[in-house]
Amino acid sequence: MNPDHYLHLAAVLFTIGASGVLLRRNAIVVFMCVELMLNAANLAFVTVARTRSEVDGQVFAFFTMVVAAAEVVVGLAIIMAIFRSRRSVSVDDDSLLKF
Repeated sequence: MNPDHYLHLAAVLFTIGASGVLLRRNAIVVFMCVELMLNAANLAFVTVARTRSEVDGQVFAFFTMVVAAAEVVVGLAIIMAIFRSRRSVSVDDDSLLKF
């Protein structure tokens, strides 16, 4: 396959993730859309690294995966704490993080 196909796929995945972040109201869905955007960036990093025969993009993708793993741990803990106190994870509530 042509590397352009991978870059187009990364752009489509990033667009789907960005629209999910902007349009959805459930925090879990927004969280998954952010992960989709990070995976799209990883795909673009690796594709560009493969076309240039360099390792830089793969290193960036590795660090992005590390950041995504940390985001999962912290983000899910925050979402679970909000759900336990409010019984809702809607992002429309203005005072979710005020205790």
